[in-house]
Order: sequence, then structure tokens, then C-alpha cells
Amino acid sequence: MLWWLIVIVVVCVGTLLYLRAEQNKRNARELEEAKADARVTNERLGGQVYQLSPRNEAARQALADGSERYNAAGSQIDRASSPAQARLAKQSALEGLYYIRAARLAMDMDPGPPIPTIDGQDIAGQVDEKRTVAHNGRTITASPSPSAGTPNYFPGGRVAGRPVPAGWYSEPWWKPALIAGAWGAGSVLLFTTMFAGMGGVGYDAQAFEDGTGEAALDPGYDQAGLDPGDSGTDFGSNGGYDSGFDSGGGGFDAF
Repeated sequence: MLWWLIVIVVVCVGTLLYLRAEQNKRNARELEEAKADARVTNERLGGQVYQLSPRNEAARQALADGSERYNAAGSQIDRASSPAQARLAKQSALEGLYYIRAARLAMDMDPGPPIPTIDGQDIAGQVDEKRTVAHNGRTITASPSPSAGTPNYFPGGRVAGRPVPAGWYSEPWWKPALIAGAWGAGSVLLFTTMFAGMGGVGYDAQAFEDGTGEAALDPGYDQAGLDPGDSGTDFGSNGGYDSGFDSGGGGFDAF
């Protein structure tokens, strides 16, 4: 009887070790596949970053942001220890591709092929009319098109858990939340002033505040010429790309 117990224990331990080894192999394989996928996207981004030369301020700013995302994604890929982290790196690279596409549009170039969506784009909406508002002693402009007065592009998505519509802005008004990881007390008032009644932003300030905004958009609506294409993976509330944001836009008081 004792020998049977010993045999059973040995078999169970051996099976457990085998299953654990197989799981580790699967995890390693999935990680390498996810990192390889992220590298492909980031290499595509890198080729665009080094190929283009800006011809105006809007293109320069978009290229700077695309370059920042390229460097951030590369670092994230190197540090990734799970498939989920590698997928976040890919999302950083995808966001960079949106900045590159924006730079191309700012220079009246062919924007290139569609780009998979990034987290939050489907609810954030987009600026579909030019609007200038006064906030905390500053004048802030939002526009669907790049210009000398609106050189700061955002591809649409979540920043610190709240939706920010895609568009071109006179300054990156979302930057304080990007840096601090939280929105200031005046952010809801700014959102209301800037986007209330705008057709491309189909949600109100309350939905902005609680992060559940849902843009009521025509599925065929082209995001200022930036059709997002296929659906991508989850980017998280701030997507893991919270690294230096070159704004070129001057002082940014907390809202």
C-alpha cells in the first residue's frame, strides 16, 4: 500500500511539473509573439518618423509626438514581461502612427492606409467644427483641421480615464491630466465650454467627468480624414504611454 502511495505522489508531482513547464512555454511563446507584433508596428512607425521632414508647425509638432511614441514603444517592448504589456507597447506605436498620419495631412500629403483604433477612440468623438473659447484667462481653439493657430493634434482616446475628442488644438489642454494622472477641478467647465452642442462629440460634461462618454457618430464619419480602420486592443485608461508630451504650446495651468 505504501508503495502505491509513493507512486501516486511521484506521478502527481511529475504531472504538475510537466503542466507547469508547458504553461511556461506557452507564456513565453505568447510573449514573444506579442512582442514581435509590437515590433512590426513600431518599425513601421520608425520608418515614417525618419522619412518625413516637417514643412509647417503643425507637421513639426505631430512628428515630434510621433517620434516620442516611437521611443516610448521601443522601451516598452524591451521591458515587456507579459503579452498584455507587449500589447500596450503596440498601442503606443499605433498612436504614433496617428500622429504621423496627422503630419502628412498637415503637409497635404496622402495620409496612407487606415490605422487600427486605439482605446477610447470609439467613444471620444472628434472635433467637427472650429470653436474658440476663453478659459482661465486663455483663449483655446479646437478645429477639425491643422493650422498655424491649431498645431497640436490629438488622435482621440482617454487621458487619465476621461475621453478627449480627436482634433487639432491651439494647445494640448489635456496635458495637465496627462502629466498628473488626474484632471483638475476646472476641466469639466472647459469641456462644457469647448464641446457643448458639437455634433462630433455626442456626450455631455457628466459623461466626460465619469469617463463614460459615448460619441453618437455616423459609423461612416471620417475622423478629420483619419479613418481608424480595424479595431485594436485595449489601451488602458492612459495606455502606458504617459511619457513626455512635447506640446510646443506654452504654459499649462491645472484646469
